[in-house]
Amino acid sequence: MPIPDLPDDDDLIEDVIRHSYGPRHRVREGMGVDANGNVVQRNTVGLFLRDLLVIAALALVISMVVKTFFLRPFYIPSASMHDTLIEDDRVLVNLLIPDVFDLTRGDVVVFEDPGGWMPVVEQEEKEPLQAFGDGVLEAVGLKPEETTNHLIKRIIGLPGDHIVCCNAYGQLVINDVAVQEPYVVLGSNTAASGIEFDVTVPEDSIWVMGDNRYNSQDSRAHQDLPTGGFVPYENIVGRAFAINWPADRMQFLGNYPEVFSDVPSRDPAE
Repeated sequence: MPIPDLPDDDDLIEDVIRHSYGPRHRVREGMGVDANGNVVQRNTVGLFLRDLLVIAALALVISMVVKTFFLRPFYIPSASMHDTLIEDDRVLVNLLIPDVFDLTRGDVVVFEDPGGWMPVVEQEEKEPLQAFGDGVLEAVGLKPEETTNHLIKRIIGLPGDHIVCCNAYGQLVINDVAVQEPYVVLGSNTAASGIEFDVTVPEDSIWVMGDNRYNSQDSRAHQDLPTGGFVPYENIVGRAFAINWPADRMQFLGNYPEVFSDVPSRDPAE
């Protein structure tokens, strides 16, 4: 029986490649197979919209998780933290502090009113459409919440710290160590505070002060309240670590470790 002529090896390779790759690529790009095994044209617009919705849903879920457990935006409504923060700055707050990471002196923290620090303010009613839009943006962290019971100040004293103001040079004294604070605004004054005080921070609390010392209603102004002017840990929302808006104000917020480097810690139980 005669043996038929076989194609050259190179022709075979070319034919295999052509049939293996060419048509399959075209099927992937614009064709599909229905339930009966028939090759049909894909609905590329529908697939694109489906993928877009999936991506948007995932982004929404991730944003809500981040806002709930990791980061939260706030805006600055007052001048009490000049010049570190000014009115209408937007800050990002790390929600893992103090539950996961420890607080340190010098941290700028956001906290809920411990009681009696802020006057009761009735929020203005919004149009339903505006309220819905603001609610969505706040839920995903794209807009700071409009809140009337949160404050932002700098930590000066941790549990156990003995803080006195002021020494002969107008400085704060923490655990018998005088500190020089480069972040404060004193105006024409020389002392670190216009109010003298001598306090010891209780367990699970902090003593806070605004950088604009002569224009800040902070721990000093609330010593007559049940909390003694101290902020309990349970009221702390987190640490503000960056200004994220406006664009020309974007920067990280420091806690000035060099200011407190010589200050020893003290056990609040002592």
